[in-house]
Amino acid sequence: MKIKPFRALRPVAEKAAQVASRPYDVLDSREARIEAGDNSCSFLRVVKPEITLPEDTDPYGQQVYAAGRDNFQRMLDAGIFFQEDQECLYVYELVREGRSQSGIVACAWVEDYTEDRIRKHELTRPDKEQDRVNHIRASMMNAEPVFLAYRSNAALDTVVAEIRQGLPVYDFSADDGVVHRLWVVSDPRIIDTIVAAFRDIPATYVADGHHRTAAAARVGVELKGNNPRHSGLEEYNYFLAVHFPAEQLHILDYNRVVRDLNGLSPEEFIERISRAFTIEKKGKACYKPAAHHEIGMYLDGNWYALQAKDNTYDDADPIGVLDNTILSQQILGPVLGITDLRADRRIDFVGGIRGLEELQRRVDSGEMKLAFAMYPVSMQQLLTIADTGNIMPPKSTWFEPKLRSGLFVHSLEE
Repeated sequence: MKIKPFRALRPVAEKAAQVASRPYDVLDSREARIEAGDNSCSFLRVVKPEITLPEDTDPYGQQVYAAGRDNFQRMLDAGIFFQEDQECLYVYELVREGRSQSGIVACAWVEDYTEDRIRKHELTRPDKEQDRVNHIRASMMNAEPVFLAYRSNAALDTVVAEIRQGLPVYDFSADDGVVHRLWVVSDPRIIDTIVAAFRDIPATYVADGHHRTAAAARVGVELKGNNPRHSGLEEYNYFLAVHFPAEQLHILDYNRVVRDLNGLSPEEFIERISRAFTIEKKGKACYKPAAHHEIGMYLDGNWYALQAKDNTYDDADPIGVLDNTILSQQILGPVLGITDLRADRRIDFVGGIRGLEELQRRVDSGEMKLAFAMYPVSMQQLLTIADTGNIMPPKSTWFEPKLRSGLFVHSLEE
Protein backbone atom coordinates (compact mmCIF):
# COMPACT_ATOMS: atom_id res chain seq x y z
CA MET A 1 0.00 0.00 0.00
CA LYS A 2 1.13 3.51 -0.76
CA ILE A 3 0.77 6.20 1.90
CA LYS A 4 2.37 9.60 2.33
CA PRO A 5 2.86 12.24 5.02
CA PHE A 6 1.14 15.59 4.59
CA ARG A 7 1.07 19.13 5.96
CA ALA A 8 -2.02 18.86 8.11
CA LEU A 9 -4.25 21.78 8.88
CA ARG A 10 -5.10 21.23 12.55
CA PRO A 11 -6.32 23.16 15.59
CA VAL A 12 -4.02 24.77 18.11
CA ALA A 13 -3.75 22.54 21.17
CA GLU A 14 -5.89 24.69 23.46
CA LYS A 15 -8.79 24.58 20.98
CA ALA A 16 -8.63 20.91 19.96
CA ALA A 17 -11.35 19.68 22.34
CA GLN A 18 -13.71 22.49 21.29
CA VAL A 19 -13.08 21.90 17.59
CA ALA A 20 -13.37 18.11 17.59
CA SER A 21 -16.83 16.95 16.53
CA ARG A 22 -18.60 13.74 15.75
CA PRO A 23 -18.60 12.76 12.05
CA TYR A 24 -21.07 14.38 9.69
CA ASP A 25 -23.09 11.21 9.14
CA VAL A 26 -23.71 10.39 12.80
CA LEU A 27 -25.99 13.38 13.39
CA ASP A 28 -28.89 14.78 11.43
CA SER A 29 -29.13 18.55 10.94
CA ARG A 30 -31.33 19.09 13.99
CA GLU A 31 -29.03 17.10 16.26
CA ALA A 32 -25.97 18.88 14.85
CA ARG A 33 -27.50 22.31 15.58
CA ILE A 34 -28.09 21.28 19.18
CA GLU A 35 -24.67 19.72 19.61
CA ALA A 36 -22.76 22.65 18.11
CA GLY A 37 -24.83 25.14 20.12
CA ASP A 38 -22.95 28.39 20.58
CA ASN A 39 -19.54 26.77 20.17
CA SER A 40 -18.07 28.81 17.32
CA CYS A 41 -15.13 26.39 17.09
CA SER A 42 -17.21 23.26 16.50
CA PHE A 43 -16.12 21.46 13.33
CA LEU A 44 -19.77 20.63 12.70
CA ARG A 45 -19.90 24.13 11.22
CA VAL A 46 -17.58 22.82 8.49
CA VAL A 47 -18.90 19.29 7.88
CA LYS A 48 -22.60 20.07 8.59
CA PRO A 49 -22.57 23.70 7.43
CA GLU A 50 -26.35 23.89 7.01
CA ILE A 51 -26.48 24.45 10.78
CA THR A 52 -25.07 27.95 10.21
CA LEU A 53 -27.84 28.81 7.72
CA PRO A 54 -31.62 29.21 8.17
CA GLU A 55 -33.35 26.00 9.25
CA ASP A 56 -35.31 25.66 5.99
CA THR A 57 -32.09 25.62 3.94
CA ASP A 58 -31.71 22.64 1.60
CA PRO A 59 -28.77 20.70 3.16
CA TYR A 60 -27.63 19.72 -0.34
CA GLY A 61 -27.75 23.22 -1.83
CA GLN A 62 -24.60 24.80 -3.23
CA GLN A 63 -24.79 27.57 -0.64
CA VAL A 64 -24.31 24.94 2.06
CA TYR A 65 -21.03 23.68 0.59
CA ALA A 66 -19.84 27.25 0.14
CA ALA A 67 -20.71 27.94 3.78
CA GLY A 68 -18.59 24.99 4.90
CA ARG A 69 -15.61 26.36 2.98
CA ASP A 70 -16.13 29.86 4.35
CA ASN A 71 -16.62 28.65 7.93
CA PHE A 72 -13.32 26.80 7.80
CA GLN A 73 -11.52 29.82 6.34
CA ARG A 74 -12.82 31.94 9.23
CA MET A 75 -11.41 29.43 11.73
CA LEU A 76 -8.08 29.52 9.90
CA ASP A 77 -8.05 33.33 9.82
CA ALA A 78 -8.92 33.45 13.54
CA GLY A 79 -5.91 31.33 14.43
CA ILE A 80 -8.00 28.36 15.58
CA PHE A 81 -6.31 26.27 12.87
CA PHE A 82 -2.76 26.35 11.53
CA GLN A 83 -0.82 24.35 8.95
CA GLU A 84 2.25 22.26 9.71
CA ASP A 85 5.55 23.60 8.39
CA GLN A 86 6.54 20.16 7.09
CA GLU A 87 4.91 16.93 5.98
CA CYS A 88 4.15 14.69 8.96
CA LEU A 89 2.39 11.50 9.91
CA TYR A 90 0.37 11.17 13.11
CA VAL A 91 -0.67 8.50 15.58
CA TYR A 92 -4.26 8.82 16.78
CA GLU A 93 -5.39 6.87 19.84
CA LEU A 94 -8.98 6.45 21.01
CA VAL A 95 -9.87 4.90 24.35
CA ARG A 96 -13.44 3.80 25.09
CA GLU A 97 -14.48 1.89 28.20
CA GLY A 98 -10.90 0.79 28.79
CA ARG A 99 -10.33 -0.42 25.19
CA SER A 100 -7.61 1.36 23.21
CA GLN A 101 -7.04 1.53 19.48
CA SER A 102 -4.19 3.41 17.82
CA GLY A 103 -4.14 4.30 14.14
CA ILE A 104 -1.69 5.93 11.76
CA VAL A 105 -2.95 9.14 10.17
CA ALA A 106 -1.64 9.36 6.61
CA CYS A 107 -2.79 10.11 3.11
CA ALA A 108 -3.90 7.03 1.19
CA TRP A 109 -3.34 6.77 -2.56
CA VAL A 110 -6.39 7.20 -4.79
CA GLU A 111 -5.07 4.57 -7.20
CA ASP A 112 -5.01 1.99 -4.42
CA TYR A 113 -8.76 2.56 -4.13
CA THR A 114 -9.54 2.57 -7.84
CA GLU A 115 -7.47 -0.62 -8.28
CA ASP A 116 -9.30 -2.29 -5.34
CA ARG A 117 -6.30 -2.58 -3.06
CA ILE A 118 -8.32 -0.45 -0.64
CA ARG A 119 -11.20 -2.86 -0.36
CA LYS A 120 -14.81 -2.09 0.43
CA HIS A 121 -17.59 -4.21 1.90
CA GLU A 122 -20.60 -1.95 1.29
CA LEU A 123 -22.13 -0.09 -1.64
CA THR A 124 -22.69 3.65 -1.43
CA ARG A 125 -25.92 5.55 -1.91
CA PRO A 126 -25.54 7.83 -4.96
CA ASP A 127 -27.08 10.85 -3.23
CA LYS A 128 -24.87 10.51 -0.16
CA GLU A 129 -21.75 10.03 -2.26
CA GLN A 130 -22.58 13.09 -4.38
CA ASP A 131 -23.04 15.14 -1.21
CA ARG A 132 -19.45 14.40 -0.16
CA VAL A 133 -18.18 15.02 -3.71
CA ASN A 134 -19.79 18.47 -3.62
CA HIS A 135 -18.29 19.17 -0.20
CA ILE A 136 -14.77 18.30 -1.38
CA ARG A 137 -15.13 20.26 -4.62
CA ALA A 138 -16.23 23.39 -2.78
CA SER A 139 -13.64 23.23 -0.01
CA MET A 140 -10.76 21.55 -1.90
CA MET A 141 -9.90 19.53 1.16
CA ASN A 142 -10.58 16.23 2.86
CA ALA A 143 -12.26 17.61 5.94
CA GLU A 144 -12.85 14.22 7.58
CA PRO A 145 -10.67 11.11 7.51
CA VAL A 146 -11.68 7.71 6.23
CA PHE A 147 -11.44 4.87 8.76
CA LEU A 148 -9.29 2.09 7.25
CA ALA A 149 -8.18 -1.26 8.68
CA TYR A 150 -5.17 -3.43 7.93
CA ARG A 151 -4.09 -6.87 9.05
CA SER A 152 -1.58 -6.53 11.88
CA ASN A 153 2.01 -5.75 10.93
CA ALA A 154 4.76 -6.31 13.51
CA ALA A 155 6.95 -3.46 12.26
CA LEU A 156 4.08 -0.99 12.51
CA ASP A 157 3.04 -2.32 15.93
CA THR A 158 6.55 -1.64 17.22
CA VAL A 159 6.92 1.86 15.82
CA VAL A 160 3.45 2.95 16.97
CA ALA A 161 4.16 1.69 20.49
CA GLU A 162 7.39 3.70 20.56
CA ILE A 163 5.66 6.86 19.34
CA ARG A 164 3.00 6.52 22.04
CA GLN A 165 5.73 6.71 24.70
CA GLY A 166 6.14 10.37 23.83
CA LEU A 167 3.97 13.35 24.75
CA PRO A 168 0.79 13.77 22.68
CA VAL A 169 -0.08 17.18 21.25
CA TYR A 170 -3.78 16.55 22.02
CA ASP A 171 -5.13 14.63 24.99
CA PHE A 172 -8.77 15.17 25.95
CA SER A 173 -11.95 13.35 26.86
CA ALA A 174 -14.97 14.07 24.67
CA ASP A 175 -18.49 14.46 26.03
CA ASP A 176 -19.22 10.77 25.37
CA GLY A 177 -16.30 9.72 27.59
CA VAL A 178 -13.99 8.66 24.76
CA VAL A 179 -10.38 9.80 25.23
CA HIS A 180 -8.61 11.17 22.14
CA ARG A 181 -4.84 11.54 21.86
CA LEU A 182 -2.70 12.62 18.91
CA TRP A 183 1.07 12.36 18.42
CA VAL A 184 2.94 14.19 15.64
CA VAL A 185 5.50 12.11 13.72
CA SER A 186 7.94 14.54 12.12
CA ASP A 187 11.22 12.57 12.20
CA PRO A 188 11.98 11.65 8.55
CA ARG A 189 13.54 8.34 9.59
CA ILE A 190 10.42 7.23 11.44
CA ILE A 191 8.21 8.44 8.58
CA ASP A 192 10.29 6.42 6.12
CA THR A 193 9.99 3.33 8.35
CA ILE A 194 6.20 3.61 8.44
CA VAL A 195 5.87 4.29 4.71
CA ALA A 196 8.13 1.32 3.94
CA ALA A 197 6.15 -0.98 6.25
CA PHE A 198 2.94 -0.12 4.42
CA ARG A 199 4.54 -1.23 1.14
CA ASP A 200 4.50 -4.76 2.57
CA ILE A 201 0.75 -4.61 3.28
CA PRO A 202 -1.18 -6.04 0.31
CA ALA A 203 -4.55 -4.44 1.11
CA THR A 204 -6.40 -2.16 3.47
CA TYR A 205 -10.13 -2.17 4.15
CA VAL A 206 -12.73 0.57 4.43
CA ALA A 207 -14.09 0.05 7.92
CA ASP A 208 -16.12 3.25 8.13
CA GLY A 209 -16.53 6.01 5.55
CA HIS A 210 -17.46 4.34 2.26
CA HIS A 211 -19.10 7.52 0.98
CA ARG A 212 -16.11 9.67 1.94
CA THR A 213 -13.69 7.22 0.29
CA ALA A 214 -15.66 6.98 -2.95
CA ALA A 215 -16.11 10.76 -3.06
CA ALA A 216 -12.43 11.47 -2.43
CA ALA A 217 -11.41 9.06 -5.17
CA ARG A 218 -13.90 10.56 -7.62
CA VAL A 219 -12.65 14.08 -7.01
CA GLY A 220 -9.03 12.93 -7.27
CA VAL A 221 -9.67 11.29 -10.65
CA GLU A 222 -11.65 14.36 -11.79
CA LEU A 223 -8.87 16.80 -10.85
CA LYS A 224 -6.30 14.59 -12.55
CA GLY A 225 -8.35 14.61 -15.76
CA ASN A 226 -8.68 18.38 -15.64
CA ASN A 227 -4.96 19.04 -15.12
CA PRO A 228 -2.94 18.98 -18.37
CA ARG A 229 0.25 19.21 -16.29
CA HIS A 230 -0.61 16.30 -14.01
CA SER A 231 2.57 14.78 -12.52
CA GLY A 232 1.23 12.31 -9.98
CA LEU A 233 2.70 14.29 -7.09
CA GLU A 234 -0.33 16.53 -6.52
CA GLU A 235 -2.18 16.30 -3.22
CA TYR A 236 -5.41 15.34 -5.01
CA ASN A 237 -3.82 11.97 -5.76
CA TYR A 238 -4.26 11.17 -2.07
CA PHE A 239 -6.99 11.35 0.54
CA LEU A 240 -7.07 11.56 4.32
CA ALA A 241 -7.27 8.29 6.28
CA VAL A 242 -6.58 6.76 9.66
CA HIS A 243 -5.21 3.20 9.41
CA PHE A 244 -5.91 0.83 12.33
CA PRO A 245 -4.82 -2.77 12.96
CA ALA A 246 -7.97 -4.85 12.38
CA GLU A 247 -7.69 -6.76 15.66
CA GLN A 248 -8.00 -3.53 17.65
CA LEU A 249 -11.36 -2.60 16.15
CA HIS A 250 -14.78 -3.15 17.67
CA ILE A 251 -17.98 -3.57 15.65
CA LEU A 252 -21.36 -2.93 17.25
CA ASP A 253 -24.74 -4.10 16.04
CA TYR A 254 -26.48 -2.12 13.30
CA ASN A 255 -30.22 -2.49 13.76
CA ARG A 256 -33.33 -1.97 11.64
CA VAL A 257 -36.72 -0.33 12.16
CA VAL A 258 -39.61 -0.78 9.70
CA ARG A 259 -42.54 1.56 9.14
CA ASP A 260 -45.35 -0.97 8.49
CA LEU A 261 -46.21 -4.68 8.18
CA ASN A 262 -46.97 -4.51 4.46
CA GLY A 263 -50.70 -4.90 5.02
CA LEU A 264 -50.42 -7.84 7.44
CA SER A 265 -51.80 -8.00 10.96
CA PRO A 266 -49.25 -8.76 13.70
CA GLU A 267 -50.65 -12.29 13.96
CA GLU A 268 -50.40 -12.86 10.21
CA PHE A 269 -46.87 -11.44 10.17
CA ILE A 270 -45.67 -13.74 12.95
CA GLU A 271 -47.27 -16.74 11.26
CA ARG A 272 -45.50 -15.90 7.99
CA ILE A 273 -42.04 -15.54 9.52
CA SER A 274 -42.44 -18.70 11.63
CA ARG A 275 -41.74 -20.67 8.43
CA ALA A 276 -38.11 -19.53 8.60
CA PHE A 277 -37.62 -18.88 12.32
CA THR A 278 -38.29 -20.50 15.64
CA ILE A 279 -39.98 -17.71 17.60
CA GLU A 280 -39.85 -17.24 21.37
CA LYS A 281 -41.70 -14.42 23.11
CA LYS A 282 -39.38 -12.63 25.57
CA GLY A 283 -41.68 -9.99 27.10
CA LYS A 284 -41.36 -6.24 27.64
CA ALA A 285 -37.64 -5.93 28.45
CA CYS A 286 -35.23 -5.22 25.60
CA TYR A 287 -33.82 -8.43 24.19
CA LYS A 288 -30.30 -8.54 22.75
CA PRO A 289 -29.38 -11.49 20.50
CA ALA A 290 -26.79 -13.74 22.14
CA ALA A 291 -25.24 -15.36 19.06
CA HIS A 292 -25.13 -15.43 15.27
CA HIS A 293 -28.35 -16.53 13.53
CA GLU A 294 -30.49 -15.11 16.32
CA ILE A 295 -32.41 -11.86 15.79
CA GLY A 296 -34.29 -9.79 18.32
CA MET A 297 -37.65 -8.39 17.24
CA TYR A 298 -39.87 -5.76 18.87
CA LEU A 299 -43.55 -5.69 17.85
CA ASP A 300 -46.70 -4.47 19.62
CA GLY A 301 -44.97 -3.87 22.93
CA ASN A 302 -43.20 -7.22 23.13
CA TRP A 303 -39.73 -8.54 22.34
CA TYR A 304 -39.17 -11.84 20.55
CA ALA A 305 -36.16 -14.02 19.86
CA LEU A 306 -36.06 -15.26 16.25
CA GLN A 307 -33.79 -18.28 15.77
CA ALA A 308 -33.06 -18.86 12.08
CA LYS A 309 -33.82 -22.40 10.95
CA ASP A 310 -30.96 -24.39 9.45
CA ASN A 311 -32.18 -24.15 5.87
CA THR A 312 -32.20 -20.32 5.89
CA TYR A 313 -28.44 -19.72 5.72
CA ASP A 314 -25.22 -21.10 4.32
CA ASP A 315 -22.21 -21.02 6.64
CA ALA A 316 -19.91 -21.64 3.65
CA ASP A 317 -21.09 -18.48 1.88
CA PRO A 318 -19.44 -15.24 3.14
CA ILE A 319 -22.67 -13.31 2.44
CA GLY A 320 -25.23 -16.06 3.01
CA VAL A 321 -23.98 -16.60 6.56
CA LEU A 322 -24.70 -13.00 7.63
CA ASP A 323 -27.72 -12.38 9.83
CA ASN A 324 -28.52 -9.26 7.81
CA THR A 325 -28.72 -11.45 4.72
CA ILE A 326 -31.00 -13.90 6.51
CA LEU A 327 -33.25 -11.05 7.61
CA SER A 328 -33.41 -9.63 4.08
CA GLN A 329 -34.01 -12.95 2.35
CA GLN A 330 -36.51 -14.37 4.83
CA ILE A 331 -38.42 -11.32 6.15
CA LEU A 332 -37.68 -7.94 4.59
CA GLY A 333 -38.05 -9.05 0.98
CA PRO A 334 -40.65 -11.86 0.82
CA VAL A 335 -42.83 -10.75 3.74
CA LEU A 336 -42.46 -6.97 3.97
CA GLY A 337 -41.72 -6.19 0.33
CA ILE A 338 -38.52 -4.28 1.09
CA THR A 339 -36.01 -5.28 -1.56
CA ASP A 340 -33.81 -2.19 -1.95
CA LEU A 341 -32.39 -1.28 1.43
CA ARG A 342 -30.47 1.63 -0.07
CA ALA A 343 -33.56 3.40 -1.39
CA ASP A 344 -36.72 2.14 0.37
CA ARG A 345 -37.95 4.77 2.83
CA ARG A 346 -39.99 2.22 4.78
CA ILE A 347 -36.84 1.03 6.53
CA ASP A 348 -34.33 2.91 8.64
CA PHE A 349 -31.13 1.93 10.43
CA VAL A 350 -30.08 2.54 14.02
CA GLY A 351 -26.47 2.21 15.17
CA GLY A 352 -25.89 0.03 18.20
CA ILE A 353 -24.38 2.91 20.15
CA ARG A 354 -27.92 4.26 20.57
CA GLY A 355 -29.02 1.12 22.40
CA LEU A 356 -32.04 -1.12 21.99
CA GLU A 357 -34.12 1.41 23.89
CA GLU A 358 -33.97 3.62 20.80
CA LEU A 359 -35.55 0.84 18.74
CA GLN A 360 -38.30 0.46 21.30
CA ARG A 361 -38.86 4.22 21.47
CA ARG A 362 -39.30 4.58 17.72
CA VAL A 363 -41.83 1.77 17.63
CA ASP A 364 -43.73 2.88 20.73
CA SER A 365 -43.95 6.44 19.36
CA GLY A 366 -45.90 5.16 16.37
CA GLU A 367 -43.24 6.28 13.90
CA MET A 368 -42.30 2.67 13.17
CA LYS A 369 -44.20 -0.59 13.43
CA LEU A 370 -41.46 -3.06 14.31
CA ALA A 371 -37.73 -3.29 15.00
CA PHE A 372 -35.01 -5.86 14.54
CA ALA A 373 -31.99 -6.10 16.85
CA MET A 374 -29.02 -7.72 15.11
CA TYR A 375 -26.00 -9.64 16.40
CA PRO A 376 -22.82 -7.77 15.37
CA VAL A 377 -20.83 -8.73 12.29
CA SER A 378 -17.30 -9.86 13.19
CA MET A 379 -14.15 -8.18 11.91
CA GLN A 380 -13.08 -11.49 10.35
CA GLN A 381 -16.36 -11.67 8.43
CA LEU A 382 -15.76 -8.15 7.10
CA LEU A 383 -12.23 -8.99 5.91
CA THR A 384 -13.35 -12.23 4.27
CA ILE A 385 -16.19 -10.50 2.44
CA ALA A 386 -13.93 -7.72 1.17
CA ASP A 387 -11.18 -10.17 0.14
CA THR A 388 -13.63 -12.28 -1.87
CA GLY A 389 -15.06 -9.25 -3.68
CA ASN A 390 -18.45 -9.55 -2.02
CA ILE A 391 -20.66 -6.77 -0.68
CA MET A 392 -22.55 -6.79 2.61
CA PRO A 393 -26.16 -5.68 2.86
CA PRO A 394 -26.30 -1.91 3.50
CA LYS A 395 -25.70 -0.69 7.04
CA SER A 396 -24.21 -3.90 8.38
CA THR A 397 -21.39 -2.53 10.55
CA TRP A 398 -21.22 0.19 13.18
CA PHE A 399 -17.73 0.91 14.50
CA GLU A 400 -17.12 2.43 17.91
CA PRO A 401 -15.51 4.60 18.96
CA LYS A 402 -15.96 7.04 16.10
CA LEU A 403 -13.11 9.22 14.94
CA ARG A 404 -13.51 12.86 15.88
CA SER A 405 -13.53 15.28 12.98
CA GLY A 406 -11.45 18.45 12.85
CA LEU A 407 -8.24 17.20 14.50
CA PHE A 408 -6.47 17.08 11.11
CA VAL A 409 -7.49 18.22 7.63
CA HIS A 410 -5.85 17.50 4.26
CA SER A 411 -5.71 20.30 1.70
CA LEU A 412 -5.86 19.37 -1.99
CA GLU A 413 -4.51 22.71 -3.14
CA GLU A 414 -0.78 22.40 -2.44
